[in-house]
Parts: sequence; C-alpha cells; structure tokens
Amino acid sequence: MIDDPGCCGSAPLDQTRAVEDRYGAAAQELETCLCTPVGFDAELLKVIPEEVVERDYGCGDPTRWVRSGDRVLDLGSGSGKNAFICSQVVGADGWVTGVDRNASMLALSREAAARVAEAIGYANVRFLDGAIEALDAPGSDGAPLVADASVDVVLSNCVLNLVNPSARDRLLGNIQRVLAPGGRVAISDIVCDRPVPRHLQEDPELWSGCISGAWQEEAFLEAFRQRGFQDVRYADRSLDPWRELEGIAFRAVTLVATHPSAGRACC
Repeated sequence: MIDDPGCCGSAPLDQTRAVEDRYGAAAQELETCLCTPVGFDAELLKVIPEEVVERDYGCGDPTRWVRSGDRVLDLGSGSGKNAFICSQVVGADGWVTGVDRNASMLALSREAAARVAEAIGYANVRFLDGAIEALDAPGSDGAPLVADASVDVVLSNCVLNLVNPSARDRLLGNIQRVLAPGGRVAISDIVCDRPVPRHLQEDPELWSGCISGAWQEEAFLEAFRQRGFQDVRYADRSLDPWRELEGIAFRAVTLVATHPSAGRACC
C-alpha cells in the first residue's frame, strides 16, 4: 500500500492531455508508476517484441477469458501486448481489433503486428485510431468505427478509469452495441471503496496514473447490470489495496459479464 501519490504530482486539470502526454512518453520509455504489474502466460509472450511487453501498463489479465475463434475488441490497446496474446488464443479463425487514440502507442503496436504475424504464421490483428468511448464515431465511409453486434468479447486492461465520467454512458452503451448475442466482457481496472474528492479528480497526474478516475467498486458492477448484462461479477479482486490515498483504498479487479441479446443503440 502507498499512502501518498508517490511519483505523481499536481497540475491544472486537462484529462485528455494528461493521458495523451503520459502514455505517449510511456510508449517511448518504461514508466514504472502506471497501474500495477501482472503476470501473463510466458509461452504467449515469447513471440511478442520485448519493447511491446515492457511498455504494457495494466492491472489484470483479461485475456484469460478469450476463447479459440473469438472476435475480440481490446479497448485502449496501448502497446498491443494483450491483443497479441489474444491473437494466439483465438487462432487463425478469430481476429483481434485494438482501439487506442495515442499516436505513439499505435505506432508501437502497428510496427510490431507484422513481426508477431510472421512468428505465429497468420495475421489476425489490427489497431484502430479512436477513443474507446466513441466506437460509434463515423469513419470516412460513414460507418461506425466498430460495427454493431460484431464482437464476441470486449476486453480492457486498466483503461476505463481514464475516460471522463461524463462519457461513461456512451462508453458502456458502445460496449453493449458492438457485442454479438451472448457476447462477453472481461475488464480489468482499478476501483475505489468510496468517492474520489474533486481536488484529486482535478490532478492530471493522479488521473493519468489510474487513480482519481477510478469507479466505485459497487457502482462499477451496477453500471453493467443496468445495461442488461448478466452474471456480472468480479472474477478477480485484489485483497490488499494497490494504493491508499487520503483514506481511499484503490484495488485491482477484473469484471466479467455476458449479454444475452443483440447490441442496442448506445445513446
């Protein structure tokens, strides 16, 4: 447990810029203050370039809920590590789409994609430039970034807490929209045991550090239930807080759930 912000400081709030700047820098050089390290299957890491593995920042392993043949959407795909793990799990009959809006992270993941494809013998991964809450945003052809009911699994690793609370309804609506009937979610993230006060929310270092944008633990579950998801639960939940700040406990969880019906409109 950490009782103070540690490597994080304070500055005027600009959430988008704070996230862009911090993760852009983290794509170039390892940043040890982002999220919390998690172990992955070493066999699945062998074909992934070292710089991709080193510059992955997460708080869980949502890839464990991916199956052979799945169509996977990785929200906030970052360096691409989770997507490349999934590419091996789903096999040549499945595919993986990563969505990220950080140019440096996209460059890193896209450059690595060809090397991973050559190592495993097939290419089934693509990385799209976009905000994870705006999967319904139209592209040049007028179609949404990710089509309705086109995904079997939506996963994310310590990214939903970076989305402004005002965009959470759109985010969850889009997750619901893109899932095929019976689709699943596996979302690793940081939650807190009580509300984060305004002055912490206005610190861009704490926001970009996966802290002050954390969802309240029960509210995170309830948000998915209200959208019609079923079997909503924490498959993983750290017993000890990852951090404590001003008496608030922040811990890592992995939320899993299923949706029985076709995607609905996100708005």
